[in-house]
Amino acid sequence: MSADPSPRRAPRIVSKEEWRAARIPLLGAEKELTAMKDALAAARRALPWVRVEKDYVFDGPNGPVTLSQLFEGRSQLFIKHFMMGPGHGSRLCVGCSLEVDHLDGIRVHLENHDLTYAVVARAPIEEIERVKRRMGWDFTWVSSYRSDFNFDFNVSFSDAEIARGRGYYNYQEVDVHPAMIDLSGDSVFVKDEDGQVYHTYSAYARGGEQFLGIYAYLDVTPKGRAENGPYRSLPDWVRPHDMYGRGGMVEGIGRYHAADCGCAAHP
Repeated sequence: MSADPSPRRAPRIVSKEEWRAARIPLLGAEKELTAMKDALAAARRALPWVRVEKDYVFDGPNGPVTLSQLFEGRSQLFIKHFMMGPGHGSRLCVGCSLEVDHLDGIRVHLENHDLTYAVVARAPIEEIERVKRRMGWDFTWVSSYRSDFNFDFNVSFSDAEIARGRGYYNYQEVDVHPAMIDLSGDSVFVKDEDGQVYHTYSAYARGGEQFLGIYAYLDVTPKGRAENGPYRSLPDWVRPHDMYGRGGMVEGIGRYHAADCGCAAHP
């Protein structure tokens, strides 16, 4: 949910001196927040590690790829769990799409600071490749279609969970609907000198907002995030970058539908 769903008030127009007097106390609060964020980052780094026991194998565009190979010679790996199951390539998750759009300029910096970025989705690799071509994305994106990876890292619900109507997501039991088998998340892994892989961190739901740099820009503007639609969150305004101005709609879970898709999700 958007941080500030309240309607905007008319601004007070003041002198430069009055503006500075109001700005300086806010600077103190911002410095406190920065210190809190530094402490939180340190606490994340201090989390214990979990040994990855399974030999996960994904489908890549050129054949099988192991989790270890995704590191590409580096010791740290960031994985974006992209919410895209089989048959959903034309209905992209707008939040996932927005997140990976951030990669264009920063990936080279991550890779030169010992961090590899990769994306994993449960859709078959052929479907993933079509989406990559359409969107102009060139990062590593592999398919977990024939792997337990999504289920083990709690971004897809099993048949048993769907039948029961309850599953595990974002560190708690949640209601499960057959239309929401796959969800979004972000995970971090590390590999030691012996080649053993460990899981160190995962975030889900609004925990992924920390990787949406666009919000840092919007949050300092007078209009803010302006998420004033029915969801009070990014589905109110975000679209896949090739779909702005072309109509369509977005489900509450963030899945985009083109105007001519003709499915039952449209009003």
